[in-house]
Amino acid sequence: MVIGYCFCNKMYDEQILKILSIVDERGISVSALTKHIFNQNCTFFFQPDLQEIRQYVQQYLLRNSKSPQSLIESTGRRGYYRLNMQGSQDARQLMLNFREETIDHSDEEPQHPDQSLNLFDNDFSDTSQPDC
Repeated sequence: MVIGYCFCNKMYDEQILKILSIVDERGISVSALTKHIFNQNCTFFFQPDLQEIRQYVQQYLLRNSKSPQSLIESTGRRGYYRLNMQGSQDARQLMLNFREETIDHSDEEPQHPDQSLNLFDNDFSDTSQPDC
């Protein structure tokens, strides 16, 4: 049971950092960040506890925003956080890593349009069948 708990925490950490890398300099509120993490982890078979996620997100943000060189910083507005781009080399490297993931890979095979038949199309141009 402890292994699953650690896996979830690591997954939450990555999701928090990914979201923080997307937001602008105004940051994101703890409640909005919590909702994003909650929604990313909801499935048809599992729904995490929103309060547990909120508590984890709050603790993670507080733990990682203590010093001026921390990965995360408060925006000055209560409950809003962003990546610390000026004081943390790790935050700048993290932004580069996430940007590399989102770069369009031109060497990948292009997507082909769906050419399957539409079962609900009312265009019956075949008139060879007799009327009933």
